Amino acid sequence: MKAIAINASPKMDKGNTAAILRPFLDGMREAGAEVEVFYAAKMKINPCQGDLACWFKTPGRCAQKDDMEMLLPKLASADILVFATPVYVDGMPGPLKNVIDRCLPLVTPFVELRDGHSRHTSREGTIPSKVVLVSSCGLWEIDNFDPLLTYLKAICRNMKREFAGALLRPHCPAFKSMVDKGEPVDDILDSAREAGHELVRTGSISSQSLTTVKGRRDHQQARTGFHLCVLGVGQLRFIDCLHERRLQECESGVRRGAPPTALSGFPVNG
Repeated sequence: MKAIAINASPKMDKGNTAAILRPFLDGMREAGAEVEVFYAAKMKINPCQGDLACWFKTPGRCAQKDDMEMLLPKLASADILVFATPVYVDGMPGPLKNVIDRCLPLVTPFVELRDGHSRHTSREGTIPSKVVLVSSCGLWEIDNFDPLLTYLKAICRNMKREFAGALLRPHCPAFKSMVDKGEPVDDILDSAREAGHELVRTGSISSQSLTTVKGRRDHQQARTGFHLCVLGVGQLRFIDCLHERRLQECESGVRRGAPPTALSGFPVNG
């Protein structure tokens, strides 16, 4: 079984998204999958020009000469596609959007009625792969992932792919800080790894693994502000919101009119 993962974080292996992606891919490898990882920040992939040359002039092949020439055949032949990305302004970073737009050669200009909706047909030889989203964001609420989820599920329907699940981690800067400091987060990391095992062995990911990775957030008022409550399997952890000093600095920045980057869902997460 072949799997292609695209890490769209500009921070690559050092980002918050990688904290969840790494054990997930480890689990896939342990279950026997051949996993290849690409970093959007390292590849030169231009935006789609919309000239439809890949349909009518050179069917199945884009006229542009960049790293998509190397990547597209791998995407076409993979059994599993993993898109790993931080939430950037309710969506994904531009380089990953370029990759997805440039997948147009994988479908044809012909249309069929599928599930009661008109869709383009897949190009011959393209494997109907399973697709998994791995994503992180800076804010607490899980609905911050909704626009990204809606978009990726629509892409799967249009390109005849199966959406196999999403490993979502809100308020990931605090989580990664715990990982870096050796705090007890084994339940989350183990569940991400188990999700990789499950996907390769059974073709799906259990709701228990997804829920553990996602966690449960509760807000509490505290002496210095609010705390983040993360419930893992069998243990309850209270984390100061990026520590009292950072919270105070953030609040001070808001009063001065500066953007609250430490708590924002905009491009500061990775």
